[in-house]
Amino acid sequence: MAPSFLMAESRVENVWGAPKLASNIGVNVDWLFNIILWLTGVVFFATQALLVWFCVKYRKQKGVKASFSHGNNFAEIVWTTTPAVIFVGLFIYSRHVWNEFHVPAPSNALKIEIVGEQYGWNIRYAGKDNVLGKASDKAMNKENKLGLDKTDPAAADDFECYNDMVIPVDRPVHIVMRSRDVIHAFYVPEFRLYQDMVPGRTIEWVWFIPTRKGNFTLACSQLCGTGHYNMQGKLDVVTAEEFEKFSAARAPKPVAQTAPATPVTTVR
Repeated sequence: MAPSFLMAESRVENVWGAPKLASNIGVNVDWLFNIILWLTGVVFFATQALLVWFCVKYRKQKGVKASFSHGNNFAEIVWTTTPAVIFVGLFIYSRHVWNEFHVPAPSNALKIEIVGEQYGWNIRYAGKDNVLGKASDKAMNKENKLGLDKTDPAAADDFECYNDMVIPVDRPVHIVMRSRDVIHAFYVPEFRLYQDMVPGRTIEWVWFIPTRKGNFTLACSQLCGTGHYNMQGKLDVVTAEEFEKFSAARAPKPVAQTAPATPVTTVR
C-alpha cells in the first residue's frame, strides 16, 4: 500500500495559513486563532513603530543632555491594565469554545474506537447496533491487541481496520481513544482536532461532524519512538452511501445456524 501521506489532499489554497476547514468544531477555533493573530500582529507592529520613533526622536544630538525619568504612573497603569483585560477576555472566550467540545455526543453519532500503538492506528467500528463492545487495557496482549471482551454481545458486530479510517460526511462521529504503549496524539489539522492518548486512560469526550468530503492524513503528533515519523493513517470522509458499502464489506458475517439433526427412529 502506498504511504498514506500520498493519499491526502494537496494544499492548493491558503498555503500560508491553516488548511481548509473540514469539521464543525473548527469554526470557533479558527475565530479564536484569528483574534489572537490580529491582536498580536497589531501589538507587534505598533511596538516596533514606537521603538523606531523613539530611536529617531531621542537619538544623541549635540547640545542636548539626557534627562532621567522616574516613570509615569498613569502610563504604567494603562499598559498593565490593557493586556490584563485582553487576556481575561481571551480566557473567557476560549473557555466557551472549550466547553462547546465537552457536551455529550448526539445519540445518532457513529461510534468508533481508536487505539494508538507503536506505530499505527487500530480502528474499531461499532456494528449495526452502534454500540462498542467492552474492552479493557488490562486484557491487552499479543492475541488481543485491543483488550476486547469477546463474551460481550455488543462486540459481535464490531469490526476493525488498521491505519484506514472512513467516516460519513455530515454525521456526528464519536471517538473513544486509548493507547497500548506510550503517549500518542490523534491529530487531523483539517478538523482542528488534537487529543493526547495516554496509556491507562480512556478518552470518551471527543466528537465532531465532518463537513466536507476529502482524503486526509491521521497523524500522531507526539514523539512516540523511533518510528514516530511513519505513524500516519489514511482518513477518508465519504458520502453516507459509500460509508454503508465500506461497513457492509468489513462487517462480520453472521454465523449460519445449523438445524438440529432429526432423530432416527427404528421400527421393530
